[in-house]
Amino acid sequence: MLKISNLVKRYGNGEPVLRDLNLEVPDESVVSIIGASGAGKSTLLRCINRLVEPTSGSIELNGVELTGLRHNDLRHARRHIGMIFQGFNLVDRLTVMENVQCGRLGYIPYWRAALRRYPAEDIDRAFHLMERVGIAHYADKRADELSGGERQRVGVVRALMQEPEILLADEPTASLDPVSSRQIMELLQNLAAEFKLPVLINIHNVNEAKEFTQRIVGMRFGRLIFDGTPADLDEQAMGEVYSGTQSEEQGEGKTPSQPVVS
Repeated sequence: MLKISNLVKRYGNGEPVLRDLNLEVPDESVVSIIGASGAGKSTLLRCINRLVEPTSGSIELNGVELTGLRHNDLRHARRHIGMIFQGFNLVDRLTVMENVQCGRLGYIPYWRAALRRYPAEDIDRAFHLMERVGIAHYADKRADELSGGERQRVGVVRALMQEPEILLADEPTASLDPVSSRQIMELLQNLAAEFKLPVLINIHNVNEAKEFTQRIVGMRFGRLIFDGTPADLDEQAMGEVYSGTQSEEQGEGKTPSQPVVS
């Protein structure tokens, strides 16, 4: 379980990006985070894996307090936090297998990775996972030869190779066509059940959030202002998440974006 308590993130002397945020995500659940641009969605995910340092508050994953970890303890904890990126974050000149094996960098000695001498059990696991998501036949193909949907599947397998205790997905479908987008969302939904993983997805497409996630969290100006099922997200709730007064927006220095609803 992920448990976030009173999380605050502030850059310099500016207004907080996250304001006393509280959230719990149990195992085997798929939770989407929606909200206008500048609401703090990406910052929240990056605080969880400590790519961004929280200003204050607590982030606990399966009983381990993440915010106080340093050095080796932090590296060890990050091994179990899988991250899926909007821009894929693949190494284009490497093969699919080599990109997937990047998920094991926290587990194997540097010399093995440098020489690409991956343990046999890691190769076997990679083939199993690639077969599961439908890209095993691309194992020896360069990453830059794949389509967007295929590249994102590589990113998903790379995250699973970490043996994660949670998956964080930051706009995983924003760079994809509608068909690939739905396929990736369905894949994340199924993997959460298969691997008994909590999955936290930052997403702009509200229709996909309603269809593929069990719970929707709405953010506005760094606060959680909605937390419910897809059925609970009615027009009034949507208005609360996405509508703001001009003075509020100017105070944050942000321009509100509209949700993708088709």
